Amino acid sequence: METRNQTVEFILLGLSDHEQKSAGMFLLFLIIYIITLMGNFIIMVVIQCDPKLHTPMYFFISNLSLVDICFTTVTVPRLLASFLLGARSISFAACFAQMYFFVALGITESFILAVMAYDRWMAICKPLNYIEVMNPRLCSWLIAGSFLTAFLHSLLHVITISRLSYCGHSHIHHFFCDMTALLKLSCSDTTTNELLIFTEGSVVIMSPFVFILVSYVIIVSSLLRHYSGEGRWRMFSTCSSHLTVVSLFYGTIIFIYFRPTLNYSLQYDRIVSVVYAVITPMLNPFIYSLRNADVRGALKKVTHRIIFSKNT
Repeated sequence: METRNQTVEFILLGLSDHEQKSAGMFLLFLIIYIITLMGNFIIMVVIQCDPKLHTPMYFFISNLSLVDICFTTVTVPRLLASFLLGARSISFAACFAQMYFFVALGITESFILAVMAYDRWMAICKPLNYIEVMNPRLCSWLIAGSFLTAFLHSLLHVITISRLSYCGHSHIHHFFCDMTALLKLSCSDTTTNELLIFTEGSVVIMSPFVFILVSYVIIVSSLLRHYSGEGRWRMFSTCSSHLTVVSLFYGTIIFIYFRPTLNYSLQYDRIVSVVYAVITPMLNPFIYSLRNADVRGALKKVTHRIIFSKNT
């Protein structure tokens, strides 16, 4: 990393290039942030407190909630500061730290979603082997592998992009430090970085998505062959929450990174980025609680337990 880069200061332009202090936007995103923290934390507590939920599927959901809490915390507090105080500047080190954790946690979430698809595939297509295969040790290794792979992937790109030269104060047309935005600001030749993102980055991002698609093709095929109408619907309902989260997460990412350049728009990209970076982490606990009878039942029991303990 070149020493002169340490004095570089970036300017995050936020959701709009002409954005000013806004108490209304601050309040809106503060409410979203609080709901995200509380919703995901409650999911983690409920799963931990109810022994019936100590299964691989809920173990993965609990880790997904933890990632969502961290993922939204990487960007939203600084966005809140810009709305309330008009603070847009970010140091070189802080910018790359934000980019590192944003990319790492985003990739971790995609890998956990793939692991959850594998869990559903084993439960539906290999029910006799499910308990033996999906043991606590394997589940822990799958989660650890997801975190390790994602954080190493992010470290690779942070190191290579941070070694580029950046000239003076630079305006980032986004509300967080994004890899592609930083590449556009560099004074150096970014061909190698772009090639690395296109090759290694595409493989790491799209491999979990392809795995999820293949898993559900096999699951649907198995449901059609081996289950009756009522049993088929019951099995598929266990996958509906996961499919909804996958659709929200990957739908926005594909819209931003895998569409024709003729349709490129900075403003639309920032708005869509809010969906997967801010809105989706808020919606995930509601999707898993409202569409899952086990979680709803456990939530009621924990709530009754808390109320009863206060009354006594």
